[in-house]
Amino acid sequence: MIKMKIAFIGPGVMAEAMIAGLLGQKLAKPENLTASGPRAERGDELRKKYGIRVTTDNAAAVREADVVVLSVKPQRLSEVMKGLKGVRADALVLSIIAGASMKKISAGLKHKAIVRSMPNTPGQIGEGITVWAASKETTEEQRTTARTILGALGTEVFVEDESYLDMATALSGSGPAYVFLFTEALIDAGVHMGFPRRIAEQLVLQTIKGSASFYEQAERHPAALRNQVTSPGGTSAEALYYLEKAGFRTAISRAVWAAYQRSLELGKEKPGHIHESDEEEK
Repeated sequence: MIKMKIAFIGPGVMAEAMIAGLLGQKLAKPENLTASGPRAERGDELRKKYGIRVTTDNAAAVREADVVVLSVKPQRLSEVMKGLKGVRADALVLSIIAGASMKKISAGLKHKAIVRSMPNTPGQIGEGITVWAASKETTEEQRTTARTILGALGTEVFVEDESYLDMATALSGSGPAYVFLFTEALIDAGVHMGFPRRIAEQLVLQTIKGSASFYEQAERHPAALRNQVTSPGGTSAEALYYLEKAGFRTAISRAVWAAYQRSLELGKEKPGHIHESDEEEK
């Protein structure tokens, strides 16, 4: 692994997280990592920070790569693949692009060894979870390589059925956004009651961290843990009554389903359909 040459096509935040993880865990050498993207200034930033190779020429980046990591926006994939000529026949192509099927990537690159994955934002600090699947043409060695690279972001979960990837996109891939929105709402509620924002943030953050750790260690159904802190006629019971009345569960379920449907749509999106909000992250 340490000798492998890895090219990142699309030097966004998740690509940087993978680079940082690989270097931090001494799984790769800086001189064997190349980041390619349209913005030279972004490349310079990564070169200065990590000592890796950078370029604006995607074709040159992949020419000698053992692993090609596709990390561009979904709407740019078709156009980017047109310029990716020269991927080695024995190279592994690892995609972290939402909605992009292995079939689409294989057809676009005329390549068979594909791993499709869906990491999430906490991967930037090594606390993410990534779901991944591999084409039948990938070798056992390539799967081990993929597992190692994705493991640099945190936990990795292999699935046989590629259809789980769109589900993972909606659940764990977009999941941090739901948690951040819930966190923000709790903090704002605390401020509304009169807490200084600093204290409200501290209370909410530790409550969420502690609750997650407690759930993990308790190994009990979340409903049992919820009942444990819900006294009859108490404050928690009153709050939960209003959450249920407001359709809290239904809203979450529908939101995740909407994200799932959007992931499926992204796989069918026409080339060039780019929204302003989908511009590549710094």
